[in-house]
Amino acid sequence: MSDVKIRRALLSVSDKTGLVELGQALAARGVELVSTGGTAKALRDAGLAVKDVSELTGFPEMMDGRVKTLHPTVHGGLLAVRDNPQHAAAMESHGIGAIDLVVVNLYPFEATVAKGADRDTIIENIDIGGPSMVRSAAKNHQFVAIVTDPADYAGLLAELAQTDGATTLAFRRLLAAKAFAATAAYDSMIGQWFAYADQGQKFPPMVSMTRKLAGTLRYGENPHQDAALYLPAGPHAKGLPQAQQVQGKALSYNNYNDANAALELAAEFAGQQPAVIIVKHANPCGVAQADTLLKAWQGALSCDDVSAFGGIVATNVPLDGPTAEAICQIFTEVVVAPGADDAARAAFARKKNLRLLITDGLPDPRRPGQTLAIIAGGILVQDRDSGAIEEADLRVVTKRAPSPQEMKDCLFAWTVARHVKSNAIVYARDGITAGIGAGQMNRRDSSRIAAMKAAEAADKHGWEQSRAVGSAVASDAFFPFADGLLAAAQAGATAVIQPGGSIRDDEVIAAADAAGLAMVFTGMRHFRH
Repeated sequence: MSDVKIRRALLSVSDKTGLVELGQALAARGVELVSTGGTAKALRDAGLAVKDVSELTGFPEMMDGRVKTLHPTVHGGLLAVRDNPQHAAAMESHGIGAIDLVVVNLYPFEATVAKGADRDTIIENIDIGGPSMVRSAAKNHQFVAIVTDPADYAGLLAELAQTDGATTLAFRRLLAAKAFAATAAYDSMIGQWFAYADQGQKFPPMVSMTRKLAGTLRYGENPHQDAALYLPAGPHAKGLPQAQQVQGKALSYNNYNDANAALELAAEFAGQQPAVIIVKHANPCGVAQADTLLKAWQGALSCDDVSAFGGIVATNVPLDGPTAEAICQIFTEVVVAPGADDAARAAFARKKNLRLLITDGLPDPRRPGQTLAIIAGGILVQDRDSGAIEEADLRVVTKRAPSPQEMKDCLFAWTVARHVKSNAIVYARDGITAGIGAGQMNRRDSSRIAAMKAAEAADKHGWEQSRAVGSAVASDAFFPFADGLLAAAQAGATAVIQPGGSIRDDEVIAAADAAGLAMVFTGMRHFRH
């Protein structure tokens, strides 16, 4: 059997969107409507003839509606293999009628949790009969169509129109796949709530995480790799996927990855002076704060305008016209901001391929959560790096303490360094990064690369000296030897901020004292692999 004529439909939905229209369309085709509770009432109120499930089962709904569809008459009508003589005989013997279509969506468990309901209410919103009917119908998709999403009502009616009131096997297979995914996602959310919220387990013995497909991407990191964007099914922070894309081509895998790195760093400066972040290959290549956004852009760009070409720009405040005009002077892939005025939008509109994304605020950089990394044979799970330090947390370990400006530069450089790939070294002065060394296999080379970039910027712009002179230098992890610190001193840094904790801390502190450096320990490192 391939096409199955729809003669009887069972409808039981929490989300009543489109229900009446669907019921009317089915009734117009002579389909018998069977329903429960509020769904039956909504259909009757629309003037439709509806048979209660209790009429099929001979049992009333009981136990506050907990028991109504869990009955052989219902599940026999769903699970019977209709071309199996024994199944057909059992149906005849027990008065079980076939059910050709099931329309079910489940109790709003996720929404109930999201609104902060008490535990008893949350438990009551765990659907039992609904998933059972969905799974029965989906298992027997050879004969039964199962619809779990109101968004599929139009597709169902189009199918019935094309096949004279029947469904094809191909269509039922598609619905079954979606149905099993729906029940799996539903159970996953329940399991996560019990493990994380109810039991307080950080790493439960078993966990499944639900993701919804937002769309496929042009390709992955490279053209021979396919890629897609998925969104968490439950509560989650807002970021790029929720942003408004004002203009430009669709975002690629690399665009999302790089723009997210820029947005996460911009979020560190929420509520502060205007800040501009320029990112290339997920690493900041220029960061600056100033009293105007245009000055911040100029400062960030001057750090490394070579790397900025084809990069990603993010800001912590809405974009204005002058800053947008300046950004348009170089090739930029993506600009992300929590707003843009008319002048800024007009400036970017002249760059048709530039992607402009407007976010709904900035994500909380201290939000809780976990991150995943897939390895061969497993998945690594860890807490998000939401750790942070303030000036009061710092410990001065050298004879000379940082001046107020050096301390300010230390904290700025440290904020940037936590978003740079390890080994990370960041020079900063007066709220502007002077040089950034990222992703090296040893800290000394990162120090030298950062100093080299600072020197190159000075040569290019005709400055009297490198901005690394008089700067603060941040290291994302401790200096295992004094060589990395001495490289920073040779570049002109006068203050150092680092976690400390090396067995050679005394040697490094002594080298800092000998060089006249002020150094503070954070007691916290920020590796980013």
